Amino acid sequence: MKLHELTRSKGFKAKSRQLGRGDASKGNYSGKGLKGQKARAGKTIRPFFEGGQTPITMRMPKAKGFKRYYKLVDTYEVFNVAVFEKDDRFSSEVTKELLKQAGYIKTTDALVKILGNGELTKALTFTGMDKFTTSAKEKIEKAGGKIA
Repeated sequence: MKLHELTRSKGFKAKSRQLGRGDASKGNYSGKGLKGQKARAGKTIRPFFEGGQTPITMRMPKAKGFKRYYKLVDTYEVFNVAVFEKDDRFSSEVTKELLKQAGYIKTTDALVKILGNGELTKALTFTGMDKFTTSAKEKIEKAGGKIA
């Protein structure tokens, strides 16, 4: 048996150390350091107390209608032209209603942007879409489609 192989006996529990009983181990200050609020008996400092300065929970904007920047940015449902090439449900026209029926968007109020990733060979007419990238426009027109 070697020193690093020694283990404690099963059920062994170390004796708890008694604090503040004279100048032996852990005497006078009992491990609390010198003076100050944390060294005193009784009350403890409540969580999130910041020493008297206005707490962060009170500094946060709390007026009704306060909106953060990211909520003001429009979020688009994004589709590549490759999606319309693979899906047989789109044969001549692509609208928001068709996208909803196909399960691509939840509501027809969603903002839709068409991206130009992939190839398109179908001549599709896009109506009611909100934005197109230049590469998507080129691929749609090259395939014989229209943007209405």
